[in-house]
Amino acid sequence: MNNLIEKFTPRVTYYERYRPSYPMDLLWLMEKEIGFDVSDNVADIGSGTGILSKLFVQNGNIVFAVEPNNAMRAVAEEKFRNNFNFISISGTAENTKLEDSSIDVIVSGQAFHWFDIKKVPEEFKRILVDNGYVVLVWNERKEKKKGIMYAYEKICRKYGTDYEKYKCSKEITVSSLNKIFGVRNFKYTEFEVKQYLSFEGIKGRLLSSSFIPLEGLAYKEMIKELKTFFSKYQHYGKVLLEYKTRVFYGKVK
Repeated sequence: MNNLIEKFTPRVTYYERYRPSYPMDLLWLMEKEIGFDVSDNVADIGSGTGILSKLFVQNGNIVFAVEPNNAMRAVAEEKFRNNFNFISISGTAENTKLEDSSIDVIVSGQAFHWFDIKKVPEEFKRILVDNGYVVLVWNERKEKKKGIMYAYEKICRKYGTDYEKYKCSKEITVSSLNKIFGVRNFKYTEFEVKQYLSFEGIKGRLLSSSFIPLEGLAYKEMIKELKTFFSKYQHYGKVLLEYKTRVFYGKVK
């Protein structure tokens, strides 16, 4: 478990600076579909550097950010140091350290596939109020058969260690979540997100991924190939990465 917790420690700066944010559409979806409003207490489980938390902090919600990685949690604490509605907690998805029936909505961005799905349902139901919801979100790169997205994917596959292992979020479906939580009401939607990046940006985005080397010969070869990639696809000094934001939401208590 400690290995998983520390996996992103050497990548914290890259993660915070170069991972895409989540769209405002998520808030509008939640308002429409689950009656979400500013009075709801939110638990962001696996909150990392606070990329998803930011949406809810700025919306005015009380946000309990639960993150086991010390380095990532420290970045979020510094970022939101002046926000009274951001509460940082050193905890895990399986042991959040939150009180019983204290949370209206659990959210998780880019993290649920790391959790122990045998233990999480019990913990989530413990901390949720009656009629509480779970909202799971991933920003995933669009897959294409040619062009910039295809070329970037080739770099990830070529240099990524156990690359397919870390694409397991694609195994998350409405059916699998209904089974995990013992319900029948999960729904799915998706949005589009675009990210315009300089060379330093695309380099940082690549290095933020847990499966990418940070040193050694493979690293040097990868950066050389990335420079060639950038030269080919850049337009006015930026390249465009396209994502789809996958959103699953359901009432679990």
